[in-house]
Amino acid sequence: MTPGTLHTSGRSPRRRSLAPLVAAAAVVLGLAGCTLSSPDDRGDAPATGIETADPAAVGEVDEDLRGFYTQEVQWETCEGSFSCATIEVPLDYSDPGRSSVDIAAIRSDATGDAQGTVLVNPGGPGGSGFNIVKDSLDYVTSDRLREDYDILGFDPRGVNRSDGVECFTDAEQDAARQESYPVDVPEEELLALMTADAQEYADRCAERTGEMLGFVDTESAARDMDILRAVVSDEKLNYLGFSYGTQLGATYADLFPERVGRLVLDGAIDPSLSNEDVTLGQAGGFERAVRAYVADCQQGPECPYPGTVDDGVRRIQELFADVEREPMAAEDGRLVPVSTFVQGFILPLYDNGNWPTLTQAVTAALAGDPSSILYLADLSAERQPDGTYAGNSTAAFLAVNCLDYPMTSDPAQMRADEQELVAASPTFGRFLAYGGITCAPWKYPPVLGPAPLRAEGADPIVVIGTTGDPATPYEWSTALAEQLESGVHVTWQGEGHTAYGRSNDCILDLVDAYFIEGTVPADGTRC
Repeated sequence: MTPGTLHTSGRSPRRRSLAPLVAAAAVVLGLAGCTLSSPDDRGDAPATGIETADPAAVGEVDEDLRGFYTQEVQWETCEGSFSCATIEVPLDYSDPGRSSVDIAAIRSDATGDAQGTVLVNPGGPGGSGFNIVKDSLDYVTSDRLREDYDILGFDPRGVNRSDGVECFTDAEQDAARQESYPVDVPEEELLALMTADAQEYADRCAERTGEMLGFVDTESAARDMDILRAVVSDEKLNYLGFSYGTQLGATYADLFPERVGRLVLDGAIDPSLSNEDVTLGQAGGFERAVRAYVADCQQGPECPYPGTVDDGVRRIQELFADVEREPMAAEDGRLVPVSTFVQGFILPLYDNGNWPTLTQAVTAALAGDPSSILYLADLSAERQPDGTYAGNSTAAFLAVNCLDYPMTSDPAQMRADEQELVAASPTFGRFLAYGGITCAPWKYPPVLGPAPLRAEGADPIVVIGTTGDPATPYEWSTALAEQLESGVHVTWQGEGHTAYGRSNDCILDLVDAYFIEGTVPADGTRC
């Protein structure tokens, strides 16, 4: 979703921020007990064959882009009961004839008479829209929505099945996640180690990805969405975006306000914030989440955090410090340094339904076995039991953010930022500091930057915020809704990241009525 880096351990530039955990959205939803789609419960065979865009959907486009909008798309049966296609988009929209990028798409046909298509994005950046449709469609969309709409998932440029960012091999990534920086070394030495790691990683990404590394920014991905809209013959885009997907959707709306149909932006990002402000907001969000988690745990009979909430949070901080001093060993022999430990700890905070899983994992770690925490970290990193990695969410996350956000790498400024982060989050703050080091040696400079998005002239856009959201704090949703000329703000009073599909009937019915009937909720609605 946003920049920010776990840096104190994990001696490699693959230090993970809190935000890329959203990239494993299907995994998180699976932990929450979602019903996974299967080939047996989808009814009729999917629509296949060659499709071309309706001329009305293409509309007026530049001649050098027309071939992309009018391309023939071959849809084939895939994943049992879905249809899949590869859609070609320009590498560089300023020079469309230069080269192209392949975008992987997956479609679930409407169970009734479709009134159009809803495009979905689970967040990240680096999250797989292909996987969210393939694995968790019944969780992130309702029966009513699937009856009235085809649901289209895609991997944005640079991500997973689409032409992707390539950095570390599986073996290199596995090794990096087990390494740690020495404790109690001079700051200059630590910064030198981090800078060297960042340079090595940037070099790998540039060498193995090629020129596409400079074209995975959010604006380019939003322009790709307009081609996706056209090739499924929708005159306007209907879109459901979660977390970073809200930034992608808002960027689309700002670029193509006249082509905005029904957009729902759930778990919103404030596009006007700098990298440093986004990281600071997340630090505070996760500190509130860990306190809420501890308070909830202490209501149960077997909570490993005795005493007050402050006592419980302090116990977690002490556990992190212990692991930082001496990394733990899991049952499979892998080392678990503090960066990987914190990564596994944070993942269940995205959904309060996963809090019992976290309690079990921490209880085991306190008894000397970090295997459950490592399992959660592996889910976040998309690591499979055989040591392979199913996706490239971390690499894509870094590549997109290095293009989207200018970041400071000045040591004095990063030290000052760290102090602010620790003040906002004594538990997680310092693990989010020094993120600018990662992008400093990047081959391609930022092409975007923080700016409010207006989408002047667009149809109403629904923006949803969750009061207890740790990853995209609630105030970001109010800010985005205010920036968008036609923004309509909806609140879910609950815990966890995002609302639709995991909250209550109020949110579910409101979003469905908006998509299906065009009923725009009242601005300021609270559920």
